[in-house]
Formats: sequence, C-alpha cells, structure tokens
Amino acid sequence: MERKVAIVGAGLSGLIACKYVLSKGYKPIVFESKSKLGGVWTKTVETTKLQSEKDSYQFSDFPWPESLETVHPDKDQVLAYIESYAQHFDLARHIRFSTKVVSIAYDGADEEEMNAWSMWGGTGEGFSNKGKWNINAENTSTSASEVHRVDFLILCLGRFSEVPNIPDFPPNKGPEVFQGQVIHAKDYIDMDYDKAANFVKGKRVTIVGSMKFAMDIAAECSAVNGKDNPCTMLRRTCHWILPDLRPWGVPFALLYFNRFSELLLRKPGQGFLHNILSTALSPVSWSISKFVESYVKWKLPLAKYGLVPEHSFLDDISSCTFAIWPDNFFDRVDSGSIVLKKADGFGFCKQGVTLNGELEPVKSDLVILATGFNGEQKLREIFASPRLQGLITGSASSIVPLYR
Repeated sequence: MERKVAIVGAGLSGLIACKYVLSKGYKPIVFESKSKLGGVWTKTVETTKLQSEKDSYQFSDFPWPESLETVHPDKDQVLAYIESYAQHFDLARHIRFSTKVVSIAYDGADEEEMNAWSMWGGTGEGFSNKGKWNINAENTSTSASEVHRVDFLILCLGRFSEVPNIPDFPPNKGPEVFQGQVIHAKDYIDMDYDKAANFVKGKRVTIVGSMKFAMDIAAECSAVNGKDNPCTMLRRTCHWILPDLRPWGVPFALLYFNRFSELLLRKPGQGFLHNILSTALSPVSWSISKFVESYVKWKLPLAKYGLVPEHSFLDDISSCTFAIWPDNFFDRVDSGSIVLKKADGFGFCKQGVTLNGELEPVKSDLVILATGFNGEQKLREIFASPRLQGLITGSASSIVPLYR
C-alpha cells in the first residue's frame, strides 16, 4: 500500500524532507503557500547576504557551484542555489504551490484516547494504524479548498515568517495615538527594493529591534535618506553582533561548527553523562567565548555607542541570537544617517516614540517593528486539536522538543 506523506513548507527543510521521503519509497505532497520555493529567501531585504560562510550552508549531496567565488552569497544567489537543488532532484513536481494549509486534524482517535497515549498512536510507530491526518488546504489564488488524507506529517513551516510578534502597549500608549504609520518588518520585506525605497524616502524612520532584520532595514533606510532624515534604531538588549566569521583569523566553524563544540553546549533532554561532560568542558566554552568577545570589541566601536552586551557571547550563540553587522554599518552611524538608542521600554505619542527615562520623544513619520515572529503561535494554530496544540506549547513535560 502506498504511504502518503504531507510536508508543509517548501523551504530548505521541506525540500530535504521531500527528497528523503522519495528515497524511502513513499509519496510526498508538499504544500507551499507562496508561488515559488525557497522559504524565507523568497521574501527578504534586498541587501541581505548569507551570514554563514557558504561551505557551512549547503546541501551535503549538492555543493555550491564552483563558479561562485564569494564567501557570503547574496539573497538571489542563495535562492538560485536552492532552486537548482530542487531542479536537480526533480522535487518541484511534488510541490503544490500557492496552497496554504489552513488546519490539520488527526482522524481516527478522539481527545480522550489521545490523552491516554504515552507514545504516538499507542505504539510509537510512525505510521499508526489508528488513523490518518486530514490536511485542509486552500488555494491562495482561487480560494478553493481541498482536504488531503495522509499517513504521516512533516512540518517545515519555518519560524521567521507569516505571524509577526507585536508588542503589547498600555492604554493610550499604542500605535493608535501616533499620527504617523506603523508597520512590521514583514510588511517591509514584502515590498521589492524600489517600492521600499520610495516608501521610506523623505521620512523620519524609527526601527524597533536590534537583530538582523532591523540592521538590514536600517542600512537600506539610511542609504535612501542619508543624514537629512536619519534612521533611528531602538534596542532594549544589546546582543553580540559580529563583524565577520573570522575572529582573530580563526574560521568560526573551527570554534563552533564541529562535533567537539557540540559537546560544549547543554541541550534539552541530553543524558546524565553528557551533562557531566558539558560541565567538565565549561572552562573551554568560557575561553572560546572570551576569545570571540575580545575580537569583536577590538574590531568594532561597541563601547563608543554603548553596545557592549552584559552577557557572554556563549549565551547568544547557545540561543541563536547573534548576527553579523551589514557592510559599512558603523560608517553610516558615524555619518549621522543612523542613530542608535537604547531603552528598556517604549510607547507611542502623537509625534513619534516615547522612551522610558527620556522626556523628549523620538519624532517619527514611520515606525517599523522589527520585533520578530511568533513561531510557537504559528505552529499551534495550524492544529485543530487542543491536544496537539498542547504538544507544541503545553507544559514543560509535554512539549515536543522541536529542533532549532
């Protein structure tokens, strides 16, 4: 009997999952809400480049073309590489483009029975005899709906798209009191470069956020408006942002992207012996962290602009909250086209943004919330069953340990 496997998302993970499912002799059905494959690379800031060196960001069975000499490919080069992977392994014919998964339900067991399971389906087998998955999908072009019944489900939704994380504000301190316009970074990256440039031109732009999206958008805004209408970046927490991936000339992969470095990090659910080993090697972790920090502080004017984090680099790399500065970022700061501000909280007023501890507001015409995405909500809401929703965001004992 032919086994059908639903894969939600045609980004990197979705394509790899599709190829693997085919290799096992099953029939994959890949649902992609966009009109093209590539995941987050289909919609990103025009100036975005790959942060990792390309040799550490490639398919193991499909290397980058030898003709590509740059170490950090731009977004178009990355997208072309992903598309060539799909073409090489003939994966596109299994993808249903412009098809958004609206909800997912498990048919064959009620909530009470599922709550009694200690393993999936009562046996822990991937293909349970208890039932099937019902995938309710909608064509984004025609709004036509269809239901697919499959034997197995793989979620490759991605954490950095679709559901924006919007801060909560006290009464009369939210965007409703602001005379200007407020958008999320998602809305900005949905525009092409020319449209985005025209949108921000001549405006006093304030960006709330401090990570990769915020920095890239600030760099683009400053390139359009210069110091006549400087772009203001608001940050609450300073993170370790690297100038490059060669601290003191040592490739970053030798420090963190290898099997030995995996032993240095404590991971959820690891065994007792691994915990002992991680603890014993903690001085090594500390030394590597200080090695990287010393390079960043030497290379960049962090102290000058109050950007030295209070925590270690180890904390940031363990939680995937580090990034690389865009090219010439501090040149733009020095020229006055980007203004950096730090505050532990903010709100809105008629003229712009108010900062905790400051009397004068940051006068703005446009505020861009580069405050990330709500990956948990995105995962939770795709399931119809409260039981399955709880596996994603339930108690500490019930949460499925999703890889990140």
